[in-house]
Amino acid sequence: MIDSHCHLDGKRFDADRDEVLARAAEAGVELMVAIGTGDGPPDLEAGLRLAERYPQFVATAGVHPHDAAKATPDTYKHLEAILKHPKIVALGEIGLDYHYDFSPRPVQTAAFEEQMRLAAGAGKPIVIHTREAWDDTFAMIERHWAPSGLPAVLHCFTGGVAEARRALDLGCYLAFGGVVTYPKSVDVQEAVKLVPLDRMLLETDAPYLAPVPHRGKRNEPAFIAWTGRKIAELRGESFDSIAAVTAANFRRLAGLNPPSPGADC
Repeated sequence: MIDSHCHLDGKRFDADRDEVLARAAEAGVELMVAIGTGDGPPDLEAGLRLAERYPQFVATAGVHPHDAAKATPDTYKHLEAILKHPKIVALGEIGLDYHYDFSPRPVQTAAFEEQMRLAAGAGKPIVIHTREAWDDTFAMIERHWAPSGLPAVLHCFTGGVAEARRALDLGCYLAFGGVVTYPKSVDVQEAVKLVPLDRMLLETDAPYLAPVPHRGKRNEPAFIAWTGRKIAELRGESFDSIAAVTAANFRRLAGLNPPSPGADC
């Protein structure tokens, strides 16, 4: 399996990060994507620091919509340079969050657009965060990203069938996390059933949104298997097929080669 989205740079993992990684390996997680938004600008290397230290990580870099107001022109110059690092596989997570509005909405929109421009210039995929902003998010993808022909990932997909179809029509991959295991997440579960296997990813968003039976605890990459099993159950397919296909999907969109026998990643 590949955990396509996790935040293991945070303080909640400082005491036992190596043990968390050992449990991930034991659970069958071959690769993890360290999302590099951290605490926001000026630090853009939160994910990259993990990827340079541990071979089982690749990373992203970007300005989260919560932190959009912290970004300056120098932030984007720095980000453009970081995108050239060989362990940076995507720009993200970026997007729109209208639930918290930690940054003003016009500022979020400007940051989202600028980062799509940078990613397209670098030939890198983007990882999108959207909350309570579906229409504006889709409009921006259609206007500013779809013409690039590059992949986009809707991380921690929490929409229903209608949102899934719109995302698929725009060429997006949908990444599912622990929310799909929650009994009341009927809309997400219905979306899982219709997404083509070649457009699906697994993620944890650790330390957030742990799946059942770990709900309410600190999430970690080893728990991704519970999400994979639930998706397999919902679709009437085998867990092994879900694990293998979603891993292959991520490698394809990120431009990574298949793992060699015995390799760490």
